[in-house]
Amino acid sequence: MREAYRDQLGQLADQLADMCSMVGDAMSHATKALLDSDLALAEQVIGDDTKIDDARAKAEEEAYALLALQAPVATDLRTVLAVIHAAESLERMGDLALHVAKAARRRHPNPVLPDAVRPYFAEMGKIACKMAEQAEQVIRTQDIELARQLDETDDEMDDLHQHLFTVLMDREWPHGVAAAVDVTLLGRFYERFADHAVSVAKRVVFVVTGKMPGYSSDEI
Repeated sequence: MREAYRDQLGQLADQLADMCSMVGDAMSHATKALLDSDLALAEQVIGDDTKIDDARAKAEEEAYALLALQAPVATDLRTVLAVIHAAESLERMGDLALHVAKAARRRHPNPVLPDAVRPYFAEMGKIACKMAEQAEQVIRTQDIELARQLDETDDEMDDLHQHLFTVLMDREWPHGVAAAVDVTLLGRFYERFADHAVSVAKRVVFVVTGKMPGYSSDEI
């Protein structure tokens, strides 16, 4: 029975890691759809979002079952709680990729992005996918140092986000209000995607150390 229980905990971690791969792929495809005005790819991201939702539901269902039937304690309890919280963050990452894809679909066949900001979004897309991959590796390896590196990658995303606002606030912005709104919202989607990836990594640190980085023990 104990071996089966350990296997269940391992399977929960594998499900989270697989979700990281799913949301990374979703953001990669959504970014390509955004940059290339690719309607078919945008529709693919939109249609596949239910798979991410289903993955979260499955992980949560199995985590709550372990809480009810096994009454885990210490590290095992932290693992189950981390799965529940991380699955929520990963679903939100999928939703953010979905929002990017919907923006591409809404403006099709016209491009969403003015040429002046396309390089920013190309780079933000790369960073977002890198962070999803990093989060996957953190879950699979429980590497605390790699988890902390996500904060540095997140700083890269924040820097790009800030530079994007510099472009938008230029008095010579020639692309109108609608384009400015699109760019503002899209930039926020990528920035939030990165924040959730950091949150997932912090949950792994919590499992390993018993402490949530950036929070006091009273706030966990």
